[in-house]
Amino acid sequence: MKKIFLVSLISLLFLFSSNQHSVGAERPNRVQLAILLDTSGSMEGLIEQAKTQLWKMVNELARASKSGKGINLEVALFEYGKDSIPEDEGYLRMISSFTTDLDKISDELFKLRTNGGDEYCGEVIRSAVKNLKWSADNENLKIIFIAGNEPFTQGEINYKTSCNKASSKGIIVNTIFCGDYHEGISTKWKDGADLADGRYMNIDHNQKIVHIDAPQDKKLIELGTELNSTYIGYGSMGKAKKTMQEVQDENAMLIDSEVMVQRSVAKGSGQYRNSSWDLVDATTEGEVDIENLSENELPLEMQKMTMEEKKKYVAEKVEKRGLIQKEITELNEARRKYVAEKTLKMDDITLDVVMVKAIKEQAEAKNFIFK
Repeated sequence: MKKIFLVSLISLLFLFSSNQHSVGAERPNRVQLAILLDTSGSMEGLIEQAKTQLWKMVNELARASKSGKGINLEVALFEYGKDSIPEDEGYLRMISSFTTDLDKISDELFKLRTNGGDEYCGEVIRSAVKNLKWSADNENLKIIFIAGNEPFTQGEINYKTSCNKASSKGIIVNTIFCGDYHEGISTKWKDGADLADGRYMNIDHNQKIVHIDAPQDKKLIELGTELNSTYIGYGSMGKAKKTMQEVQDENAMLIDSEVMVQRSVAKGSGQYRNSSWDLVDATTEGEVDIENLSENELPLEMQKMTMEEKKKYVAEKVEKRGLIQKEITELNEARRKYVAEKTLKMDDITLDVVMVKAIKEQAEAKNFIFK
């Protein structure tokens, strides 16, 4: 069941499109999403939902805009409640600070393992508020999602203090209790959300997510894989990151073909940006001038090219990627209509469902619009 939660999370994350490069100057339409996952012994289902649904969630959020412009998604990831993390560290760990590198988040989700422990909600919220580089602009959307199944009151750090501090910085805290709705209320999960302008939700973290096969799936998977050929790894991280891209494709397929469909759609969106290691994104976004790169910063196939040949090679990759992304977008629109017709009623209370609903409501309150 924890698999289901991780898949759900992965889908959500790709909806909004490292920390290999840190998020820097203030940018408009930022959506900052900090995900705090309980990785104690009973939370395997939560982790599974997060892995399997990350890309689906990202794809939904990628449909958002404000003032006619798309969003800039940044994701951070924490785990808490694990015995293998020292008690003097609060049984918590910041896995990734805010990053636009969604492959990194996916990779870390797949590495998560559960181990029994004490779940200090107040302490992990305080850590996220204090240690992440939150936007100073309250027109941007700043959200914490914390999920778990033990009383919200555990630990020496009072959850009320942490939630009030988050609220004072314009950070919304949404709480997700993995269990009975009324039990979550009695154990103060709802109170925590109320203090920080958030939503209290409950999920069945052991629920199996039902995937709907669509006629477009096979082609979307093929196109998602073909996109990899348009990436040019450069610099010290290029080769490793390009390998990670392929590994995350494999991870998605191992869970379910629909997870790879959602990942393919995410890779075709504007939220899948990799300028820290991909020469196509880096030059398109104006972060790198190919004339300033040394030979050893380029992949082997480019090192013997003339400057004119290098620029032509990159331009060809840009054009090819654009064509593939356009086809992915068109196929996905057809797929969405097909799936909507097959989905007569949504009774699921899984991670992706509650997170997407909360984010949409909170984004619309800040004048974000969803197609």
